[in-house]
Amino acid sequence: MLNMAEGLARLGALAEDPVVRTLAEAFAAAGFDLAVVGGPVRDALLGRPTHDLDFTTNALPDDILRIVTPISSAHWDIGRAFGTIGARVQGEQVEITTYRADSYDGTTRKPTVEFGDTIEGDLVRRDFTVNAMALRVPAVTLVDPTGGVEDLVAGVLRTPTDPQVSFGDDPLRMLRGARFSAQLGFRIDDATAEAIERLRATLSIVSPERVQSELVRLMQTDDPVRGIRVLVDTGLIEEFLPEVSALRLEVDEHHHHKDVYEHSLTVLSQAIDLERSRHPGEAPDVALRIAALLHDIGKPRTRKLEDGGAVSFHHHDVVGSRMARKRLQALRFDTATTDAVAKLIELHLRFFGYAEGAWTDAAVRRYVRDAGDELERLHILTRADVTTRNRRKASRLAGAYDDIETRIAALREQEELDSIRPELDGNRIQEILGIAPGREVGEAYRFLLELRLDEGVIGPDAAGQRLREWWASRS
Repeated sequence: MLNMAEGLARLGALAEDPVVRTLAEAFAAAGFDLAVVGGPVRDALLGRPTHDLDFTTNALPDDILRIVTPISSAHWDIGRAFGTIGARVQGEQVEITTYRADSYDGTTRKPTVEFGDTIEGDLVRRDFTVNAMALRVPAVTLVDPTGGVEDLVAGVLRTPTDPQVSFGDDPLRMLRGARFSAQLGFRIDDATAEAIERLRATLSIVSPERVQSELVRLMQTDDPVRGIRVLVDTGLIEEFLPEVSALRLEVDEHHHHKDVYEHSLTVLSQAIDLERSRHPGEAPDVALRIAALLHDIGKPRTRKLEDGGAVSFHHHDVVGSRMARKRLQALRFDTATTDAVAKLIELHLRFFGYAEGAWTDAAVRRYVRDAGDELERLHILTRADVTTRNRRKASRLAGAYDDIETRIAALREQEELDSIRPELDGNRIQEILGIAPGREVGEAYRFLLELRLDEGVIGPDAAGQRLREWWASRS
C-alpha cells in the first residue's frame, strides 16, 4: 500500500536528481515552467525504480531547443511537430514536450496537435489517472488534477476522462491498461473495463506493429498472467490474438479434460519462475513466454471426443506451431522470435516419450539436433508444462527431465553435441565416391548425418567405409 509520507519524500529525491535539477534550473532561469510527468512520478510515489524521464513545459519547441542546447551533449528535434525535443543531459536521454491539448478524428490514432496553456489540461488528456500526475520543479509541487494519488492508494486503473472518450481517442490505451495492470498489480476500474468491452473492435485502427509492441511489453512484466486475464475477460484479445480465448474449451458432461486456458496460464507462470531461477538477472525472455502462453493453441482445432469419456488432441503440437507462426507474422514479429516460438510449440511434447521409457543415445542426439539453439528454452517450457496435482506423477516427470539433461550434458562433453554434423564434409564425400557436386552429395551427407546421430563418433576412416557400402547398396 502507498505510504504518502514516504512517497512524498521520494518525490523530493526525484527533484534532486542531477538531471532533473539541471533542467529545472535552466528552464526557471529562462522564465518557463518545467515538470517531470507520467511514469517517473507514479513510480517514485510507489517506490519503484524511476527511469526514462519525461518532462512537460509551457515553453514552445524552439524555446526548449534553445534552453537545452548549452546543457546537453546531444539533442534532436525529430518530434518537433508534436512539441517534443529530445536531449542527452549528463549522460541520460530525456524528452521535453510542450503542454498539449490534442484532438482526435476517431478514424486514426494520429491527433491534431494543439499546444495547450496549462499543465492541468495536458495531464487530463493522458491515458490513466496514475500516469496523469506531474512534479513541478524546482519548486517540488505535485500536480494531480484527476485523482491519481487516490487511485494509486486504491490500486485502481481509471481514465482521467470518460473512458469511452479516452479509448475512442486512442484505442491503444485499452492494451496499455492490460499492461499496466500486470506491471503495477492494479485492477481496472469497472467503468473502464466495460468501455474496453464495448470499444474493443476499434483496436482495428491501430497498426499491428503497435499492438505487437504493447504485447511484448506486457510479456516483459513480472506478472503477465494478470494482463492476459484482463485481455480475455474484456474480449480485447479477440481482436489480435483470439487463439488464447479459444483455449476456454467447453466441457462436455460425459467427456473430461484439463482446463486448457488455466493450464496455459499456469505454464506461463511456471516458465517465468524457471527462467528466473535458471538465468537470474537476465532480461525477460519474450519468445519463451509467448511459447508458454500459446503452446496448446492447437488443441481446440484437434479436439476429439473419444469413446469412454476421453478427449484427445492428436497432433496439436504441429497444428499449434503453424497457427502460432501465422499469428506472429500477422503481428509483424521478427523472424527470430517467430521461428523460436513455432519450434518450441512443435517440440513441446517430444520429451513425454522419454518419460515413458528411456531413449537411446541416438534419440537424445536427435532431441538436441531438432531443438538446436532453442534447447534451453525447450528445457524450461517442457518442465513448466507439468501442472498435474498428482505429486507422484510430477516427481516422476521432474526426475525424468533431470535425467535427460544429465545425459545431454554427458553426450555434449563426449561428442560436441551442440555442433552435430557428419564426420565427412561435402568435398570428402565427392572424393570418396568420385562424384560431382549435386543432389547425390546431399543424399550422402544426410546418410552420414543419420549415421552420426545413431552411432556417435566412429572416426573418418570408418565413416568413409560405411559411405562406400551405402553407395554400393544403391546400385
